[in-house]
Amino acid sequence: MATKATITMDLTIQEAVSSIPAAPNTTITHNGFNTTASLGAASTPPVTKVAAFEKTLVAGVGTIDLTALPGTNGTTVDGTGLKVQALKVKSPSTNANILVVGKGASNGYGFNGKTWTVAIKPGEEVMFRFVDAATQPAIAGGAKTIDLSDDSAGGTDVFEVAILLG
Repeated sequence: MATKATITMDLTIQEAVSSIPAAPNTTITHNGFNTTASLGAASTPPVTKVAAFEKTLVAGVGTIDLTALPGTNGTTVDGTGLKVQALKVKSPSTNANILVVGKGASNGYGFNGKTWTVAIKPGEEVMFRFVDAATQPAIAGGAKTIDLSDDSAGGTDVFEVAILLG
């Protein structure tokens, strides 16, 4: 059970500006779009369960079942009736192939009810944070899988996955 989650999405950029006559060598910091959210069982959106694990592809494919996620200390996390509040997928730089993550082909979980995919190269990572909107489906028999595949159609790369549910 997740008792508290902090989601930080930051991109802080410092830009040197030398075209200001009265202030040469000025630095501007761009950080106005950064966000931080503390989530728990009583927050909006709520977070009540977590799964953080490594997923190894078999013959270039894999499926994440949101009703049977690997939990801490060998437990199984069942997200039935909950919604995905955040998803992070990281491809370690040691991987050999590009990973495609998306709505499962069978009983797929469509974020905001839509089909989706994202491709990440070795060394890259993606993170999604949702707002528990009515369009975000509850995990159920017909909406429960996220598919993983690689561009080699046979790789055994390992990917790091963290999912917050509530």
